[in-house]
Amino acid sequence: MLVRDVMTKNPITIDSKASILEAKNIMTKNNINKLPVLDKGGALIGIITTNDLQRSTPSDATTLDVYEMGYLLSKLSVEKCMTKNPKTVQPGETVEEAARIMADNDFGCLPVMENKLIVGIITDSDLFKMFIEMFGTRESGIRVTINMSDECGSLSAFTERVAQKKGKIISLVTSPASDTEHRIVTVKAVDISMADIEEIARECGCVEDIRKI
Repeated sequence: MLVRDVMTKNPITIDSKASILEAKNIMTKNNINKLPVLDKGGALIGIITTNDLQRSTPSDATTLDVYEMGYLLSKLSVEKCMTKNPKTVQPGETVEEAARIMADNDFGCLPVMENKLIVGIITDSDLFKMFIEMFGTRESGIRVTINMSDECGSLSAFTERVAQKKGKIISLVTSPASDTEHRIVTVKAVDISMADIEEIARECGCVEDIRKI
């Protein structure tokens, strides 16, 4: 799956000279918490988030009244509070690489650029939605986690046995095990009984978890 498949296209942006009060109003109105910041030529120069706004807003202990606070916020520009020169990705980048960049840098989003133009934004919420779809979470079935040998043919043997029972695999994800000779395989299947898939799983490895969901 690629970034273009999960990103929010044509994201709402804000001018760098706009006030943080304007940024706050846009975020509230559109129920978003991140805004790409563009210069007067339309080039991406930053990102501003609700966390940036909170850091720029006087604390509850301030002696300023609501009018004074409003005035100060209307004079403070987005470019003074934004994160400058944000990392970006291209639409053709893989989702897992985008997720890695976000996780390694503790980012909540990445602007998506094509030919120096912002065409989208991928956020942690987009990744959560993708995760739900990849695991077939919205469809009822049997979920089994197997500690399986990493030998060639181990996984195909499991899937072939499921097919022989007329079962359908709607999700299959592997991850590293505690040693290099095994993989943790998490499968969600439908049209197969709990007894049948458990028997197949035990023949193909060690069953760590099995449940109907």
